[in-house]
Amino acid sequence: MAELAEQDQWEDGHELRMGFFEHLDELRQRLSKAVISLVVGTAFGVFLAPNALILLLEPYCGIVSDCELVILDPTGNILIYFKVALMIGGILSIPLVTYQLLMFILPGLTRKERRYVLLSIPATTALFIIGVLFAWRILMPPALGFLHGFQADIFEPEWTADGYISFVTSLLFWMGVAFQTPLIFFLISLLGLVSARTLVRQWRVAIVGASIAAALITPTIDPVNMFLVMAPLLTLYALSIVLVFFGRKMSGIDRE
Repeated sequence: MAELAEQDQWEDGHELRMGFFEHLDELRQRLSKAVISLVVGTAFGVFLAPNALILLLEPYCGIVSDCELVILDPTGNILIYFKVALMIGGILSIPLVTYQLLMFILPGLTRKERRYVLLSIPATTALFIIGVLFAWRILMPPALGFLHGFQADIFEPEWTADGYISFVTSLLFWMGVAFQTPLIFFLISLLGLVSARTLVRQWRVAIVGASIAAALITPTIDPVNMFLVMAPLLTLYALSIVLVFFGRKMSGIDRE
């Protein structure tokens, strides 16, 4: 990554002073680079989409004998194809998009803090992939089984391709995002905006928040699937407390 070799523009403990319009121009440049990385990733996704579509259909094929999905309009298959390509592009561009976002806020950090933040960039991709794999292997099979079998004596499930692919990609994406919670808290702790003690005191709020997030992420209303989402979210919150503790120590903040 070429920009990782950029010369330090800030002395340790001193912020880069820019005016309002300079900040806007910096934001424009960073967003442009993030969009370009997404476009390039999507271009690769166009070639990977056929195999990705076959992979996304595997859970559905496991619960029905005929795993072909219904298309309701002439361009539906094309839109779905590029929707999957866009999802692949988003996954491939995560490191670069995260890097551009962090570089925008880095002027407010010391040189030591910037080093820790930059070293954490690979973790964003790793945590996202772990979240996607968790949703794919642990959450998806029971969720689809529940949805397909719910009131089967009354309803005849005939899922459309758009509905199924949108549902699967949304679930995978948001679980991937949720698994980045510890890293987000770690970065915030480097800025001194949160402490481990505060997170411990707010454990009740964390439980309520995890319940709400599980209700939004999980596709079902049964307690089993909600627990499958809540359990890792609360585990991630506990991991966040540990990372926040070390993050504040690394940044030299001693308010614990």
